[in-house]
Amino acid sequence: MPDGPDHLGLRIEGISHRYGVKPVLEDVSLDVAPGEILCLLGPSGCGKTTTLRLIAGLEEIQSGGISINGQPIAGNGINLPPERRGISLLFQDFALFPHLTVRDNVGFGLSHLSRSERSERIDEVLQQVGLAHYADRYPHELSGGEQQRVALARARAPRPGVMLLDEPFSNLDVRLRRQVRDIVLHVLKHSTASTLMVTHDPEEAMFMADKIAVMYEGRILQIDTPERLYTSPATPFVAGLFSEMNQLQGQVKDGHVMTVVGRLCTPELSEGTAVDVLIRPDALRLGNAKTDGHATASGRVMASRMLGKFGLVHLSVGEENAGFHLHARIPGRNLPAEDDIVGVTVDPDQVFVFPAVDPT
Repeated sequence: MPDGPDHLGLRIEGISHRYGVKPVLEDVSLDVAPGEILCLLGPSGCGKTTTLRLIAGLEEIQSGGISINGQPIAGNGINLPPERRGISLLFQDFALFPHLTVRDNVGFGLSHLSRSERSERIDEVLQQVGLAHYADRYPHELSGGEQQRVALARARAPRPGVMLLDEPFSNLDVRLRRQVRDIVLHVLKHSTASTLMVTHDPEEAMFMADKIAVMYEGRILQIDTPERLYTSPATPFVAGLFSEMNQLQGQVKDGHVMTVVGRLCTPELSEGTAVDVLIRPDALRLGNAKTDGHATASGRVMASRMLGKFGLVHLSVGEENAGFHLHARIPGRNLPAEDDIVGVTVDPDQVFVFPAVDPT
């Protein structure tokens, strides 16, 4: 592998993998710096867990290479066993030993330390996850969220160079998930480990990650910060991961495409190109159809639903308000009533135009 001793963190380079004749990963490359959290995001079956298993040493690498801090651990004839890789893996099912106390679960991988060092380290990580007062309890005496925090403490205890998290919050209900992931984020950001987390939940990835790698059918489509992925998606698939999308079709003419919500600029696309226009519900601003001089279209309200701080409005736009079904997400409690005619204005920063060729 080309990285030398000066390359710090986790590096995955050119991994491809097959199960029989079926390709699962195609030329996957990732870098995760010390102290950085990278989320591998994508739908079920796209290759996320296979990537994790190859890094952990639970499957033998077929092509490509993996290194930690410049030292190869897999590839090019090297295949270190899992216990020699300096990696901790946090599972979604907690995997605690039911016959051991919290203290003994956390200390299970610390047999190389002296008794006093082991005790000190156990106390330290239990304090980090807020469970120091539960040290003598057994797993069955804890809630699901508390068990996950014990599993995190156990994974952190050996001070691994790399942390791997496999859908770590999927077994928790919504309220617990929010609480636990907040704790996990703070613990990980106070460590120097390179963290790679697998999830299929875009909101979770945006909350946890410094960077997100979007995976589809074994390939990495885009790697960037959560903000950049949201504001500058490279493909329709990436755009659609982070919010619902209204989808329209059109054709480029004179650097623009005409839609039912107005004329949109497409200066980078060639004349005559068939395009898909993706519009976030947040991009549609609603006003008074008669007095809003900035409105580029009008629509008839089909339904309005309050969703907490925001409302979702179903609109029929175009063809005298009996045309395209679009969704608008608007703030506040004063939602338009059914059959109201409203003016529609589009925020161009939340509109994405792609050639109508590749579904991803």
